[in-house]
Amino acid sequence: KFVNFSTPEVYGDTLKIVDENDNFNPSTPYAISRTAADTYLKKLSNLNGFPAIITRTANVYGPYQDLYRVIPRTIINLVRKKKIELDGQGQVIRSFIHIDDVNKALYKILYKGKIGETYHISTDEFVTIKTLCLQIAKILELKKFKVVYRKERLGKDKRYKLGTKKIKKLNWRYQISLKDGLNDTVRW
Repeated sequence: KFVNFSTPEVYGDTLKIVDENDNFNPSTPYAISRTAADTYLKKLSNLNGFPAIITRTANVYGPYQDLYRVIPRTIINLVRKKKIELDGQGQVIRSFIHIDDVNKALYKILYKGKIGETYHISTDEFVTIKTLCLQIAKILELKKFKVVYRKERLGKDKRYKLGTKKIKKLNWRYQISLKDGLNDTVRW
């Protein structure tokens, strides 16, 4: 099996929860390139039997993540008493999924996933980036910290909301809540 790790960015800004067969509406060059790859693999699988499975995963986090990502960067800045920089007003909505849940999902997909299918790997906990940073500050028991708002990046989608009906049919559900996963990551 060839498992392609794709992105919710192929859908563009999702006002509602999207399923695996919703139309693409990419809004950045990166998202367009991922849309092209997904479309190519889907056609290769359907027409030539190439054993592709596509996954689209919410924002993955956990211990050992690259430090430039929002969660470890926020933790480090808060611990060092540095400012938190948020694009826009921090109102972008995302789902964050712990790496341990992602690994369990990939295991299910590898052994039970159907060739040619697409599976979303996500939680049903959707938060703004600002709320995420406040949750981290609460775990660190910080009452005061400085937030600086930067201009929103061009083309940035406001929200990604992935439905997970197909992967639930493989008997998978996320187990680690955002609160517990953040605690785990802060301890790291």
